[in-house]
Amino acid sequence: MDPQAWNGRRIDHSHRHGGPIDIVYLWVDGSDPLWQVKRQQAYAAWASRHAGDLAAYGNVLGRFRDNEELRFNLRALERFFPDHGQVYIVTDGQAPAWLSHDPGITVVDHQDLMTGSDLPVFDSGHIESYIHRIPGLSERFFYLNDDIFFGAPVDPAEWFGTPLSIAMEAAPSDIPDAPVPTETALVNAAALSRRWLRAQSPDYQHDPRLCAHAPRPLLRSAMFELERRAPELFQQVRSTPFRSWRVPPIVSDLVLRWMIHTGLAAPVTRDHLYIATGAEEAPQCFERLAERFGEWSFFCINDTCDDASADDARLLQVRGQLGALLPTPSRFEVPDGMAPHASVPCPHAPAASRAMPLQPLTAPPPGHAHSPSSPAPSPTTAGAAAV
Repeated sequence: MDPQAWNGRRIDHSHRHGGPIDIVYLWVDGSDPLWQVKRQQAYAAWASRHAGDLAAYGNVLGRFRDNEELRFNLRALERFFPDHGQVYIVTDGQAPAWLSHDPGITVVDHQDLMTGSDLPVFDSGHIESYIHRIPGLSERFFYLNDDIFFGAPVDPAEWFGTPLSIAMEAAPSDIPDAPVPTETALVNAAALSRRWLRAQSPDYQHDPRLCAHAPRPLLRSAMFELERRAPELFQQVRSTPFRSWRVPPIVSDLVLRWMIHTGLAAPVTRDHLYIATGAEEAPQCFERLAERFGEWSFFCINDTCDDASADDARLLQVRGQLGALLPTPSRFEVPDGMAPHASVPCPHAPAASRAMPLQPLTAPPPGHAHSPSSPAPSPTTAGAAAV
């Protein structure tokens, strides 16, 4: 079977060149008292119905803590990829107090983007399953967690060539036959991907390596196409407000492996650094980061301090190290001397961040990005995902 002719319909590779490369982040301020109450109430209700379903470390403070990573991430973006396109920050009615009103950045509220979900939602895998529905989003875009930073000058051709480049870990991992409660989200996601892709294509060859904690080069049309082909998986990941080991994320693994299998992408290894802030070797890792800063393709500073307090020395070290490496404010920060807005609420997002309705699943034509004022694509005969 030709993987590029998935289910008899050949994947079009011709549209991948040219055009802007937008940036998408998810962000949350876990210190917001109102948000904390909302999370506590939602978790109590969910846990009472889903005993034993919570993913490992799925509800610790580190999942929602804002340790200024986004501020420094944008500084790294401006330094290493100044030619990027529009920046989108997907949030739950929040925005950083230091964020300026620069026209190059758009805050997208959950209630406008996730119109098919029961809000509030605290599972990043659930939230990210909607990112291709951001109106105006470019065909080619990077999706980054705020703890994943570009660490060297970005050459778009190295990420969005023919095919795209998906960063993988160097060493293979043991992947179970199905998701299990004690494994990480990435391992369970790989298990789900392998099972689904083998069921769809008997000749599927599974890469035993995990997808790296890396910037994700994505094609908007590819995500629409996979949603059309696997509506049940999108429905499943959109069914839980909290991380569940039974429902692994799909954007961080399945989307990438499906693009590799269909020839839209290829696996690569890149020179990168992963730092777990709660690990004993974290100080030595920060030294390595500083010694070769500007040479790492990307780096990840994963908050593994879990339920540590905000003044924990390990968290203060992160801010100190990032401040020393990236001291120059980006254009997205309120200038010194100007009063920052208190955490910017966006209960009613501006028209520029209104998301298209959930119903249509047809991908936009190659190279076309819907503007906020343009009509949504027409429904496909395959039907919409039931959410």
